[in-house]
Amino acid sequence: MSDNIQVQNVTKETFNWEVPVEIVPVPSEGKVYPQESPLFNKKVLEIKAMTAQEEDILTSRALIQQGTVISHLIQSCLIDKTLDVRNMLLGDRNALMVSVRITGYGPSYKAESSCPACGVASKQEYNLTDLEIKRLEIDPVSPGANLFSFTLPVTKKVIHFKFLTGSDEEERSVSVERKRKLMPGMKVDSQITSRLEQLIVSVEGIEDRNKINHFIKSMPALDSRRLRSYIEKHEPGIDMSVWMSCPGCSKTSRVSLPIGSNFFWPDE
Repeated sequence: MSDNIQVQNVTKETFNWEVPVEIVPVPSEGKVYPQESPLFNKKVLEIKAMTAQEEDILTSRALIQQGTVISHLIQSCLIDKTLDVRNMLLGDRNALMVSVRITGYGPSYKAESSCPACGVASKQEYNLTDLEIKRLEIDPVSPGANLFSFTLPVTKKVIHFKFLTGSDEEERSVSVERKRKLMPGMKVDSQITSRLEQLIVSVEGIEDRNKINHFIKSMPALDSRRLRSYIEKHEPGIDMSVWMSCPGCSKTSRVSLPIGSNFFWPDE
């Protein structure tokens, strides 16, 4: 922290240059963080622009292997060092990630997308400033709680769920990788049930994880689909859907923004 301040002071006093600071909207508006959290009711956060120091983070083999390179990058750019990126909702973290990328390399992002109409893959150029913010439009069950209610249409059971955080996603990645190593010949990928196990906090007030996991495995498909759709619709964050024009069939389609390795290492 002190080294960072010293570097900024030398840069300003010697070279008459200050690293720009940007204001980033918080999609959840801080409604899901406890009152004791510095994120409680936070509507905006400040970040400094990416510098060569952050490029060092991006090239760290240790962080890349750990799968934490993006978290460390965002953490480095946050002005408020009391914040822990791992405790943020994924949507709030994604808003910071996109803004950090824009401060470093600008809004233009070139990536390959496949046309939904004809399947032809082509290089597209997207403007990251066009991505819209999805603000939290549903209220938690209590102020400052990452906990929301939904009634399943078939079983009529009341579900309490949460939106995932950075640490949840890291744990899920580790768990999935562990399962693949333990069961290399596994033919069925339990992506849906494992994600529901993370999202669902209680069923009819029951919080026992074993009982919840058993319920998830026997949950009617319609209940599962409706719950996942509801969560996806209301999860705060950045709308990553973009428009692409296909050179093959000339159709314009809405696709999901492909986040590849060149997101933070753009083509010159």
